[in-house]
Amino acid sequence: MQYALPRSLTMSIYQKLLNIKDQKGAGFLVLLDPDKMDVPEIVKLARKAERGGADGFLVGSSFLLSTRFDEAVREIKANVSVPVIIFPGNANQVSRYADAILFLSLLSGRNPHLLIGEQVKGAPAIKEYGIEPIPTGYLLIESGAPTAVQFMSQTQPIPKDKPDIVKAHALAAEYMGMKFVFLEAGSGADNPVPDNIIRETKDFISIPIIVGGGVRDPKVAQSKVKNGASFVVIGNALEKDDSIMQEFAEAIHTREEKMSRG
Repeated sequence: MQYALPRSLTMSIYQKLLNIKDQKGAGFLVLLDPDKMDVPEIVKLARKAERGGADGFLVGSSFLLSTRFDEAVREIKANVSVPVIIFPGNANQVSRYADAILFLSLLSGRNPHLLIGEQVKGAPAIKEYGIEPIPTGYLLIESGAPTAVQFMSQTQPIPKDKPDIVKAHALAAEYMGMKFVFLEAGSGADNPVPDNIIRETKDFISIPIIVGGGVRDPKVAQSKVKNGASFVVIGNALEKDDSIMQEFAEAIHTREEKMSRG
């Protein structure tokens, strides 16, 4: 007879992510949006992404039109072995099938619903389902054209030429006990988060940085890592061309690259 290990004796998803960062130099996370693909398509992309080197999946949407969120999380989890983490747009995007959830607070905005309101609504379900919450300070950075997250959150992004404002918000996130800072340009952004913002923020705080939005080229992803990103999130680029999956993995896994060079 097999017995499940007590939760206290199993490694947390957060610790697994830190181990990935330490072992590979940075982690490659793939964003899967149930609004953009049906469940079989999402599962197909997830399986290909894992084979191509993805270290985990973020599942979420800025605005959920479909009713298949729970089904999508369940089927992704059933078909991959790496962590499946919810990247919620609101309190409705919670699924018992996920390994963890980024417990986001949109610190760059002043909309109380996304600072604490949605978190209060979602917390009881997270507790009931036994999903691991990973407190994360979410900072929206100016990226060119308005993005879905900017519109839906009714907040203004931090100007891309104001790194000091980003640094101060990131430090506040750390002092509030958050485990990650997520620098987000927005899904489908014209431009990714600038390298200098990542680099200056990395030098200013001691918690890991996730970078997402507008990263369409493996060389750009590698630049984000070299400037301080602990994790890079790729979404739209892979929805359009999943043949470059392995190129992204090789670009992001900088420590493996150094080891292969001797």
